[in-house]
Amino acid sequence: MPWPSRKRDKEAAADKEEPDAKIAKTEEKTLDKQEEEKSAKPPAGRSTSGWKNWKKKTSESSGEESKITYCHWLLKSEPESRLEKGVDVKFSIDDLKAQPNQTTCWDGVRNYQARNFLRSMKLGQQAFFYHSNCKEPGIVAIVEVVKEAYPDHTQFDKKHLYYDSTSKKENPKWSMVDVQFVRMTKRFIPLSEIKVHHLAHKAHGGPLKNMMLFAKQRLSVQPLTQEEFDFVLSLEE
Repeated sequence: MPWPSRKRDKEAAADKEEPDAKIAKTEEKTLDKQEEEKSAKPPAGRSTSGWKNWKKKTSESSGEESKITYCHWLLKSEPESRLEKGVDVKFSIDDLKAQPNQTTCWDGVRNYQARNFLRSMKLGQQAFFYHSNCKEPGIVAIVEVVKEAYPDHTQFDKKHLYYDSTSKKENPKWSMVDVQFVRMTKRFIPLSEIKVHHLAHKAHGGPLKNMMLFAKQRLSVQPLTQEEFDFVLSLEE
């Protein structure tokens, strides 16, 4: 029995602190090509303890890989009601916690790069649950991948908001994964705070200098390196 369908901020609405420019949809052949990954002082204000905790954690590791490896994720979802073609696309962390076994499928992704990231997810990998397109966007919880990518059933449902007539069952275009609630973050980590660190790291060096949250702002499924994940997690304290 399939999980109930959910809207995953599928690049249709921006966080209020992010640019309004909408990513134009291009042909599948163009979007399916892998893009090249783009490839210190603590910022003023709160969360200096986060910086210290991260520095302490990474000071012993000297041999850094030159190649970027993604092993964590950031998943955007809208916590406030918004109608799209008469359907409320709201899905907050409380909605996830209310699901059976606190687990849901991450359906409705209709961007090729985001889909490819879903297909790259491995069992047991963790992701930040990010509230998007709301008064104050940011990270609220941690979830875990409990089922790797499989065909998104909503693409074949003619009555569904995310039906895709060009997708065939013998060769599905769209995929989804199942995620399960792990825990709430110790505090809400707002986009505005993460951005302060990103700008400081971009200027002086640091783990968030190339964070995709700022390079690909409209993308609803984003990868994180171990360093990025660890640093953001350190901001809980």
